[in-house]
Amino acid sequence: MDKIHAMRLFVCVAELESFSRAADFLALPKASVSRQIQALESHLHTRLLHRTTRQVQLTQEGMVYYERAKDLLSNLDELDGLFRHDPASLSGILRVDIPVILAKNVVIPRLPAFVQQYPGIEIELLGNDRQVDVIREGFDCAVRMGDLNESGLVVRPLGKISSVNCASPDYLARFGYPETPEDLAHHALVHYAAHSGGRPAGFEIYRDGSLQRVNSGGILTVNSAEAYHAACMAGLGIIQTPRVAVRDALRSKKLLPILPQYRARSLPLSLVYPPRRNLSRRVHLFMEWLTGVLKNAVA
Repeated sequence: MDKIHAMRLFVCVAELESFSRAADFLALPKASVSRQIQALESHLHTRLLHRTTRQVQLTQEGMVYYERAKDLLSNLDELDGLFRHDPASLSGILRVDIPVILAKNVVIPRLPAFVQQYPGIEIELLGNDRQVDVIREGFDCAVRMGDLNESGLVVRPLGKISSVNCASPDYLARFGYPETPEDLAHHALVHYAAHSGGRPAGFEIYRDGSLQRVNSGGILTVNSAEAYHAACMAGLGIIQTPRVAVRDALRSKKLLPILPQYRARSLPLSLVYPPRRNLSRRVHLFMEWLTGVLKNAVA
């Protein structure tokens, strides 16, 4: 069995969710594709695919193998062009995780420049509010906001992100401006909880080197950054968020800053990646580009 060939067939079947479609795409007999996948499963001593009459789906083991196989095949493709210095010759897949607010407001608006320079590189950019497992889920790198609680990853500090408290003009016209943290007892916060049923953290104040939390009212709890900001824009309450997430809304006066002297502590911003001996050239180039983009954004 040609393991690399079988791996390419497996990736194609997994992505098209069909032996027939994969066979048509690769211009191969369906029976040949099926035999190669069965041989690969026998070699690995595990089932990679659930087969039904209508659909083919990855097993849990198949999901892990699929991500690793894509990485390996991408590295092989890159190896073919190792001694070609034309940026257009670089190819392969990058799998990156970035918090939604940074992906939307900072990275994606600048991404066309990278794509134009390296058109052969395919990017899977996941904007998550949850914290992914970089190694287990097969990411090349990830951006983290806040304190890190992971081990086994290489960490590149990028600076700190400042926060801002804000509300919509409509909310402030109806309920007035809070002047002190104690005033928040009579105001509504939009609460953020990453998990359903989670307890909202409340309003955070970082002053004189100590952290305080202030409880307040509010009837709405959301679990995504986009919903959090949308609720504030709709006049449903006050939010406390990284400034970069609402920079445009503050400039256009769609949101107004409040309690500027009572801000949350600045959040560390880090780029993390698996400890590989030799990073592929495409990963190295992307991380250097991403580092420059994010450092300029938080400067």
